[in-house]
Amino acid sequence: MNIGAAARATGLSAKMIRYYEDIGLLPASPRTASGYRHYSQADLDSLRFVRHARELGFPIDSIRGLMSLWQDPTRSSADVKALVLRQVADLDARIADLGRMRDAIAAMADCCHGDARPECPILDQLRAPDPPG
Repeated sequence: MNIGAAARATGLSAKMIRYYEDIGLLPASPRTASGYRHYSQADLDSLRFVRHARELGFPIDSIRGLMSLWQDPTRSSADVKALVLRQVADLDARIADLGRMRDAIAAMADCCHGDARPECPILDQLRAPDPPG
């Protein structure tokens, strides 16, 4: 299967497939005599694995770790769970940060009359030496 067909089969763009190969997340695919990349079913499984992990927000380094564990028949499920729980903790921290940002922005919006006057406390707060939040 060529890269276009692999892209369609996995939901990734050909550009992303090439990128994942370039950064060593996936091994370089073998080439045909005419230089086209060739993908096997195992390659498609790896591409789907990466796509699903990215959709869940795993960073590239964590995906490397997950792939390594996936390909290691002697792996411990405790190692997989530990890696995933680190991602949960990271997401929890990001969610908390987003909540604080949202609250700060909502408080700024509450201070603004939102009328035709040019004065705007939102812009004043953003300009301040210590911005809200």
